[in-house]
Amino acid sequence: MNEVLSIVDVIIAPLYLILFYFVAQRIRSKNIEKDPSYRYYVTGMMVKMFGAIAVCLVYVFYYGGGDTINYHIDCVAVSKLFLKHPWQAIRFTFLPIDAEMYYSFDNETGWLFYGYDSKAMVVDKFNWFFCFLSFNSFIGQTMLLSFICYFSIWRLYKMFLIEFPDMERNFAIAILFMPSVVFWGSGLLKDSITFAAVAAFTASFHHLLKVRKRNMANIFIIVISSYILILIKPYIFFAVLPGSLLWFVGFQLSKLKNPILKSAVAPLLIFISIISGYLMLRLMGESLGEYSVTKVLDKAYVTNQDLKQDYYQGASFDIGDFDPTVQGILGKLPAAINAALFRPYLWEAYTAGMLMSSLENFLLLIMTIYLLLKMRVYNFFLLMFRHHVLFFSVFFSLFFSFSVGLTTSNFGSLVRYKIPAIPFYVASLFIIHYTYKKDIEKKEMDVVEKVAIT
Repeated sequence: MNEVLSIVDVIIAPLYLILFYFVAQRIRSKNIEKDPSYRYYVTGMMVKMFGAIAVCLVYVFYYGGGDTINYHIDCVAVSKLFLKHPWQAIRFTFLPIDAEMYYSFDNETGWLFYGYDSKAMVVDKFNWFFCFLSFNSFIGQTMLLSFICYFSIWRLYKMFLIEFPDMERNFAIAILFMPSVVFWGSGLLKDSITFAAVAAFTASFHHLLKVRKRNMANIFIIVISSYILILIKPYIFFAVLPGSLLWFVGFQLSKLKNPILKSAVAPLLIFISIISGYLMLRLMGESLGEYSVTKVLDKAYVTNQDLKQDYYQGASFDIGDFDPTVQGILGKLPAAINAALFRPYLWEAYTAGMLMSSLENFLLLIMTIYLLLKMRVYNFFLLMFRHHVLFFSVFFSLFFSFSVGLTTSNFGSLVRYKIPAIPFYVASLFIIHYTYKKDIEKKEMDVVEKVAIT
């Protein structure tokens, strides 16, 4: 068919689709009686699968190449290496690449495209066995990765429902069915893995704090998820950590019934959390690389200067000049968040793919403006402090959007990089609207009761 797709893809894709459908249907049937939210399970899985197929076809027939195809080429090479030199393929999976390993590849196996990029190489390490199981099928490998990632995303969906059980449909839209997240979060890309890692981290952190079941399993998932984020995209971990620490502080404070004691302990817990987070990031400076505490300001400044260059040919966006200082960067907070969440605007879309993203951005902007006006801004932000999960969702989505908007140079990258923030942001909007609506209904009921009494 072409260099990437073959007759194997034509056979594997429908077989996987049928297999995953029946697996999802079985899981749904097993849980639907005690948990009605599982009515979305099969649909969510199938949307994820079609998203995976769509990414493959778009990159092959529309873009004519790109990261996901390069990852597949690497995985095919490692898969062939496994058949020829199994020990070298195993070493590749668990160890840094060295000369012996590199020269195990030859013309028969093919060569690594990302042999020089340690972070991209992590994607190869995680995925080459999926390629092997799929008989080197590009679509099959991508579908298998999406199938595995779906379990983490479903756990995130269930986490929100534990806190707000009446919002099944809203959270299904936010977590399972957002178009940009379905598409960019379903390909053989870093974004699919990192979004699943964020989902797994958040769900396990919540279970550790509130559900208090399978504590060791949840600690293990948190550690592994954090490790994956640090290996692939350290700045996502940089965004998750402070929100998690504040979530922990808020949860511990909520258990204190004495208001005087709570007021006395709160500053101490917040101070300890901030110091702990800072020290943790300092200790991980080497792993975080260009996103370490000592380098992140310079990274943001260099990127800002780079995006102004002519070679982006209209694909770049400019949030304005700033100094590489805390004050200078904080001054760009509104512009960076706006860029990440709401741009490209409709008039900035110059491709079909960008137009789809801009339509989604436009709807998010309308929802945000509507709630801000309806709730008079103050109440909008005041509500976020009333619930720990809501606070984390708002904090993470805005902090992450700020980081991405500040350090991303063009719209093509932006639509991919921001997807971990979108489900949390949309879920936050739904929760805020739901809570505000409940408050209004309660006030109306109180008025009716007072009138009835008098």
